[in-house]
Amino acid sequence: MYYVYFFTPKNSMELYQQLHFSEDIKKAKELILEGYEDNLTEEDFKFITNNPVDQISQFTLFEYNEKSYVIMTSPGTERLKILTVKELPEDLREFFMDL
Repeated sequence: MYYVYFFTPKNSMELYQQLHFSEDIKKAKELILEGYEDNLTEEDFKFITNNPVDQISQFTLFEYNEKSYVIMTSPGTERLKILTVKELPEDLREFFMDL
């Protein structure tokens, strides 16, 4: 319980920090949901660890009755705060649905 609470990322800011400071790609892949580890390539890992971040944003997608909404929330805060809500255009909705 202690490990899960203190050593797993709880938001986008913590996730970035853990990825950026990972010793190697094997450690970084431990942060990824089982079965999705191959989505982080060696090239992506090197880029993340060797380049400063410009901005960290945190988004959530909701699907309602054939419409999708993206909600931007505050990264790195104890409780999420909504920064903006936008309905996705159909082409972006389809893109995310295909993931």
